[in-house]
Amino acid sequence: MPSLSTLLSLFIDGASYGMILFLIASGLTVTLGIMRIINLAHCGFAMIGGYAALALTSWMGLPLLVALPIAILLTMAIGFLLEQTIYRVVYRTHEFGQILMTLGLTYLMVATINLIFGSLMQNIPMPEPLSGVWLAGGLTVSKYRIFLVAVSAGVALLLWTTFEWTTFGTRLRAAIDNPRMARACGIDVGRLLSIAFAAGCGLAALGGVLGAQMLPLEPFYALKYLVLVLMVVTVGGLGSLKGSLVAALALGLIDTFGRYFLPELGAFVIYVTVFAFLLIRPRGLFQNA
Repeated sequence: MPSLSTLLSLFIDGASYGMILFLIASGLTVTLGIMRIINLAHCGFAMIGGYAALALTSWMGLPLLVALPIAILLTMAIGFLLEQTIYRVVYRTHEFGQILMTLGLTYLMVATINLIFGSLMQNIPMPEPLSGVWLAGGLTVSKYRIFLVAVSAGVALLLWTTFEWTTFGTRLRAAIDNPRMARACGIDVGRLLSIAFAAGCGLAALGGVLGAQMLPLEPFYALKYLVLVLMVVTVGGLGSLKGSLVAALALGLIDTFGRYFLPELGAFVIYVTVFAFLLIRPRGLFQNA
């Protein structure tokens, strides 16, 4: 039986892993669940953000906390440009067309990253204040993982406040549910969708940068972690930020504890758990109307 300190360390590791999944999945919750776009290229924007931060820190020597907002803004700009061009075509296609077009875009991202950065795994160096551990009694806590949990919790609160209590959130829901009526009320539907899509790309980039220590950067990043992110959104319920947060934490803890107690099964535990859960609740934990 593992000690209490080991269990607490596993809990913190699982929570931080889950929070990284939430940061990336929250952007997909916006585009897939709220905007109702099947965007399989979403993890590609997390990859772009991570590699942009890598270039800024390794090639230009910028500190990570300076490179982070630049990488996010750059990813948002790329996302905005793609939304204005390629995704305007994607919107008008049926679901299968959206799958094919966004999956093709993912492979284009993979090939571009491989051409520029090579095929090896990359790590973004962490700043000194986030390196090392805190010692609390017999418990050893990574400063980096505590930072991840704190940032992710702040992002979750900000997103919930934005969509539930601001005019932007109200207008966005109206623009998606009834675009003709929204336009009649003077809402610029196209502009709102562009902003929401770019924001989703920025959230993915934030997760890609901060999570690079746990989800290392590589050209196939956009495909490798896509299933995990889709599981978070599906288990949480399409369009539910609260559901994505709960699902990400649960899946992070299940995966971490499963790998510790059943190492011979590896990642098998999380897939069996999700499969069993969706058999019981195919619409997920929460479902937006």
